[in-house]
Amino acid sequence: MAQTPLLFYEVQGFRQWHVRTVLAIPPLAMILITCRQVIWHHPWGNPPSSNGGLIFLSVLLVLVYLRLITVRLVTILRPGMLRVGLRGLWRWKRIPLDSVRTAKMVQYDAIRDFGGYGIRSGERGDAYIARGAGGVELELQDGRKVLIGSQEPERLTNRILAGRMGAAW
Repeated sequence: MAQTPLLFYEVQGFRQWHVRTVLAIPPLAMILITCRQVIWHHPWGNPPSSNGGLIFLSVLLVLVYLRLITVRLVTILRPGMLRVGLRGLWRWKRIPLDSVRTAKMVQYDAIRDFGGYGIRSGERGDAYIARGAGGVELELQDGRKVLIGSQEPERLTNRILAGRMGAAW
């Protein structure tokens, strides 16, 4: 089965160092607690937790941390369909291009306009934001708005408009 050609493909990582730092606190604290009990023989808790339980929780928190810092925002545009989502965390949002009334390049402030990064909702509608301040705002036929953050907003806008008209690239 032949796949339809890609009109646009973008993968964006989350680069906010402060988020990575905050996310690292629980696994680091658990590793220190585990070392305190297992290596330095200073029991944790009353009654003390088991060594196996502490090691298990340490490994689990490190794995969750590694998973969270490797999440990427992926945007895929094919003729007739736009897909956007956080690879590894949520299902993909599929937007048929025939349901797009308008597409325009916009500038935004992720914190002020949407309360942060990731999949967000705000006064301006739903947003998929990884980094930067540029993106494409789609107005759908039902009046809803969807913002897709992009490092190449002009190219994405042009490709969405061309894809709506059935043009091939």
